[in-house]
Amino acid sequence: MTCKGICTRYKAQKPVGTGRYASGQRRCQICEIFIKWEGLWCPCCGYRLRTKPRNLKYKAKLRARVEADAASVKSQTTPQVVVVDATSSEFVKETLETAVSEGWTKTKTVAELRKSEGMTIKKARELVKEAFEAKSKPIAIKA
Repeated sequence: MTCKGICTRYKAQKPVGTGRYASGQRRCQICEIFIKWEGLWCPCCGYRLRTKPRNLKYKAKLRARVEADAASVKSQTTPQVVVVDATSSEFVKETLETAVSEGWTKTKTVAELRKSEGMTIKKARELVKEAFEAKSKPIAIKA
């Protein structure tokens, strides 16, 4: 396993403002060069490339940068929750009435509401619970 000179085609310039590993560069120990390469193995000598720093100081820097990037991505993406009321959608009403009249299980009804309306499990379960409880309440007959 010796350097054949192929790695010079993939030689990476030092990035400004970020570390080499943070910018996606990898290091080959045999060729003693940082390269811009997506594989795990050096295209020149076939030796395994380093993807993380060995120095404790630079490990901490890379870890902090990765955590900061993950936090910024997480703060940018907020889940969109669709709030559906039993009164707001005719389809929901019809589905609940069909479920009660045809004797569907609660699980099947929840699955149908989630699939068709895209509502949360919690909301679907609440609506199904209300519908099935209304069915099972005894009717008071006054004599």
